[in-house]
Amino acid sequence: MGNQGTAAASGTFKIGGDLTVNRLGYGVMQLTGPGVWGDPADPEEAVRVLQRAAELDVTLIDTADSYGPFVADHLIKKALYPYKQDLVIATKVGFTRSGPDDWRPVGRPEYLRQQVELNLRHLGLERIDLLQLHRIDPKVPLEEQIGELALLRKEGKIRHIGLSEVTVDQLKAANEIAPIVSVQNLYNLAKRDAEPVLEYAEANNIAFIPCFPLATGALAKAGGPLDELAARLQAKPSQLALAWLLKRSPVMLPIPGTSKVAHLEENIAAASIQLSEADYEALSKLGQ
Repeated sequence: MGNQGTAAASGTFKIGGDLTVNRLGYGVMQLTGPGVWGDPADPEEAVRVLQRAAELDVTLIDTADSYGPFVADHLIKKALYPYKQDLVIATKVGFTRSGPDDWRPVGRPEYLRQQVELNLRHLGLERIDLLQLHRIDPKVPLEEQIGELALLRKEGKIRHIGLSEVTVDQLKAANEIAPIVSVQNLYNLAKRDAEPVLEYAEANNIAFIPCFPLATGALAKAGGPLDELAARLQAKPSQLALAWLLKRSPVMLPIPGTSKVAHLEENIAAASIQLSEADYEALSKLGQ
């Protein structure tokens, strides 16, 4: 199999009906300092991780202006510019940062516009393929937040609009203002509160990007059921968690993050794991 060991083995999905990506992507949040603030401990390894991801057929890289802030964007440009034609860089706006682990939603139209312009500059892009609203700001009418992104799309600065950490009702309301092609919510084997959002996304062919896809926590402890299944299938618990996500839904686009090349390679190898129905069901029962 030519795709063995690369992200191509995960199959493809068309975001917005026209952006084809390999379903197993890469999220860059861990390529920053502690608290997602400042530079990483090893900037050279961060560049190597990004370059290795591209070598392993990762065609979806997920970032945000708030990662660093802008540290991750600069690393992406340093590692991968000029970009391959099939690479989709998804980014997010809507948070402001004042220090490590401090995240404050700001959805004022002029702020969202400024951040889109800065994303374009820092990434070296003329258009952002997928721009996601990092959080809906409760202090600003949704029509103003999505409306500004729709205006930027009309101006050709954004190709598609996505949302992050929303309910089904919020997703529906935003979709009335402008077409929403993706949603990024917390979802993994151990935590599935976003199940209704995933079901809505699947029914409407909206990409579902699970953040923290590897947070398997207590499920992966030594001697536990996930550990036992991993031993039998000669895989790591984290690889099974990714394989389960890929099998869970055709609209699922996991973006596991890491700051180490070896861990990246391990994650991407999960694309080649074919879970049997029995193993999939056994894993599904673990998180309930």
